Amino acid sequence: MFDKSKMQKLAQDFRVASGKSFRLKDFNPGHAAEGISKEEGQEMLKESSQLISDLQEKLYAQSQWALLLIFQAMDAGGKDGTIKHVMSGINPQGCQVFSFKQPSLEELNHDFLWRTMRAMPERGKIGIFNRSYYEEVLVIRVHKDLLAKQNLPPHLVTEKIWQERFEDISALERYLGRNGIVVRKFFLNMSKEEQKKRFLSRLDQPEKNWKFSDSDVRERKYWNDYMEAYEDTIKNTSSSNAPWYIVPADRKWLARLVVSSVIIETLESLHLSLPKIDAARTSELQEARRSLEREEGASEKKK
Repeated sequence: MFDKSKMQKLAQDFRVASGKSFRLKDFNPGHAAEGISKEEGQEMLKESSQLISDLQEKLYAQSQWALLLIFQAMDAGGKDGTIKHVMSGINPQGCQVFSFKQPSLEELNHDFLWRTMRAMPERGKIGIFNRSYYEEVLVIRVHKDLLAKQNLPPHLVTEKIWQERFEDISALERYLGRNGIVVRKFFLNMSKEEQKKRFLSRLDQPEKNWKFSDSDVRERKYWNDYMEAYEDTIKNTSSSNAPWYIVPADRKWLARLVVSSVIIETLESLHLSLPKIDAARTSELQEARRSLEREEGASEKKK
């Protein structure tokens, strides 16, 4: 049985709307959902899929709001699987998914927000970013040699650059909110131990070998640097209009349930509805019915 109160609690428990006192260590990647068993959680996921589908239909039909979902995680954090399972029931026509990998030369020749701005969702649609402009204050911060490839004027690359980028990102998200694009951001918070298990699983199972890259192991050496970058990023870019959700990702079913609960809560907060039909439109529809019925009658006479 779908327990909406449990879903609402999940949506709130991992929400960071203000980063002033945020500490990543306060969020346990292996969190066990109190009062929700794995079996119940999987059943809730099935039911939430239908609810998301119904809400997405209204979002698409009303065509006033757009929803942008941003997913960030360490390698093997579960972004692909979460997106696949949570969004499995929605109409592909109303959803856009973009994966941002290593930037192209054209992208490097533009400002750091350019490539993602081109992919913002249209009104009525759900946009999904698998990685995002947040890479610019995460991987670029950990690997500062990548910043040089952006060919910025030297006097602009100062110790303040990360804080300046936080300010730019926050300004962008305020702008999006003021234009009807609701932003929700998920950090799939996986432990280093769980990442190791998932890497070994990819090596042990031939059908998963393609998922493994040598760079995955190299990046583990920077784990602490990444955690510091994530903490600073979340602390500086969390807001009430574009909150972060620190999703416990060691249990895949729980991570997917948390994300589902946030999407449902967010869409329901928009008070979506199917467009109402006014008197003039009702008259047009009635005339269309009469026309079709006359057409049907004429066909019967010919027989």
